[in-house]
Amino acid sequence: MIDFFLDQHPIAQALIATCFTWGMTALGAALVFTTKTLNQKLLDGMLGFAGGVMIAASFWSLLSPALDMAEADGIPAWIPAAVGFLLGGFFLWGIDKILPHLHPTSPVGEAEGIHPNKKRRSTLLVLAITLHNIPEGLAVGVAFGAIAAGFPSASLAGAIALGIGIGIQNFPEGVAVSMPLRRDGMSRRKSFMYGQFSGMVEPISAVIGVMAVTLIEPLLPYALSFAAGAMIFVVAEEVIPGSQEEGNKDLASMTLMIGFTVMMILDVALG
Repeated sequence: MIDFFLDQHPIAQALIATCFTWGMTALGAALVFTTKTLNQKLLDGMLGFAGGVMIAASFWSLLSPALDMAEADGIPAWIPAAVGFLLGGFFLWGIDKILPHLHPTSPVGEAEGIHPNKKRRSTLLVLAITLHNIPEGLAVGVAFGAIAAGFPSASLAGAIALGIGIGIQNFPEGVAVSMPLRRDGMSRRKSFMYGQFSGMVEPISAVIGVMAVTLIEPLLPYALSFAAGAMIFVVAEEVIPGSQEEGNKDLASMTLMIGFTVMMILDVALG
């Protein structure tokens, strides 16, 4: 199986990795077939863990390689890291203001974006998680694209570790979409379909990431930093606040630290 993966084109590798992350989203969404509600502490703990994974991936898998690549190119390493990171955050902020969406823990009246109240709750929930999955798929694609571009600091093991880490944190995202829909009275089948659908954007954005960096190699440090900034925006704007809204701050904080540690170990040990 490993040999088969190694023999694939970087685009195929990124697709395989993001199909795994999509599958983890579907696995989380599938919990609606076993229960209609999920313990709030468990959900908050999973969200905290997901936040820790995303923070660690942003540095160990994205920013750190970006700094190494920029330094190897003979330019001040902080320039592409800072520019790309801020652009990633502002890009997600801009989309957040435009795309109608609803955070899983919020009532319909608090939906964000342009004319959000004209959309159904189910659509708004899926759009919210889909928005947050874009930088995750992009990050995986850029990581595999770096390997194709031949950068010494890029490694297949590191890209695989990033895919595994994002897949782990996608599990609670699937839960976060499907469970609220099930509680609102939607059928189990429809709740699952909406929940797993939110992960479909990751293979698409991964292909875009691979193609972008292989076609325009000098952009790679900026692209890695861009993905990192977008992921940190998601963590700060949604994941951490969502994990603490019900008062489980200590639990969410500790699981965030555990998630960070797990992703750090994955990236350092495999990368």
